[in-house]
Amino acid sequence: MRQLHPACCRKGGRRVRDVTGKAPYFAVHFLVTAPDRFWPGMLLVLGRWVSSVHVALALFGLPYSACSGGTCLVTTVSARVSSLCGPRSSVTSTAMHVKARGAVYPASDTRRHPVPDDKVPWHTAWPEYRPVTYTAPVVASKPVWADPDIGSFSPSFNALDGSVDRRSHEGDYSVQEHTPLNPRGRTGVSGRGLLGRWGPNHAADPIVTRWKRDDEGQKVSHAASRLPILQFVSIRRKDCGEWAIPGGMVDPGECVSATLKREFSQEALNSLTTPNRAELHERITQLFSSPGLQVYKGYVDDPRNTDNAWMETVAVNFHDDTGDSVSALPLQAGDDAGQVSWMDLDSAQPLYASHAHFLQTVAKERQAHW
Repeated sequence: MRQLHPACCRKGGRRVRDVTGKAPYFAVHFLVTAPDRFWPGMLLVLGRWVSSVHVALALFGLPYSACSGGTCLVTTVSARVSSLCGPRSSVTSTAMHVKARGAVYPASDTRRHPVPDDKVPWHTAWPEYRPVTYTAPVVASKPVWADPDIGSFSPSFNALDGSVDRRSHEGDYSVQEHTPLNPRGRTGVSGRGLLGRWGPNHAADPIVTRWKRDDEGQKVSHAASRLPILQFVSIRRKDCGEWAIPGGMVDPGECVSATLKREFSQEALNSLTTPNRAELHERITQLFSSPGLQVYKGYVDDPRNTDNAWMETVAVNFHDDTGDSVSALPLQAGDDAGQVSWMDLDSAQPLYASHAHFLQTVAKERQAHW
């Protein structure tokens, strides 16, 4: 395995294994899996490198790394070695979004203008295209986390705009009439929908995994594949009822590590308020002292996406391999989650947005059932 320069990472930072050869998302998914052998043939989307994104592998007050440019310490299993905070590459993905073209926009009665597959790319001429304009009332009410309307302010797209990072892992996106265009193409809805930012909306999503074990502590294998079964911390979203990786939005100027800590606590680990908090903190410390595995960064095929606002994320995997770290966490649902539990990784399980793709990569890396 090859390592990059650790010079830009602060003392106490943790190493991150990157199987995609990509820098972190603006949204970060933290998958928890063990440091075994990794499958370098991951087929997920390659995005641009981001020099300003700080990926910290800290949770609940643990040490984390913060980079301000150059190259960070990263261990990779592929021939292509990438940095968590180095210069961006110009590689883009051609994957077509599907969930972002659902018939009805989430939490509304707004119906999208139907967009057939051949009309998704912006370079395909379609003069008849008339997307429905929709910005959710909660966004239109001008909360502190949302941008003003276009025309009432002058954002710097494809750049770090004050404390708001408007750069995309997909590369420089087009801006038409002072409005950014979704790098994956048409969605049938213009405006911002439920998203606060024009352009990329950056999130952080911690994903924690363990091996499924029987009463004797032995790994449980799937009857058909005969491969061991992984489980991950999953929350049932209150807005749509789908199971998902816990996580949330990165606040302006916030380090990704802080978002991960906050969101995992709010959505999955409310139990840390109980008297056994010290013991649970120690287990988490033990888990996050091991290397992490970055499995994805970039655009998310999210049903909230519009022509002018979209989600991007980072997925890093940490795994409790021995079962003596976080496997026994007494999970409770937080304010943003309807339910939270350990769930088997299985291709038959419907999941929110692109989360199934992230978990599939983890399963392949860990040689587990999918």
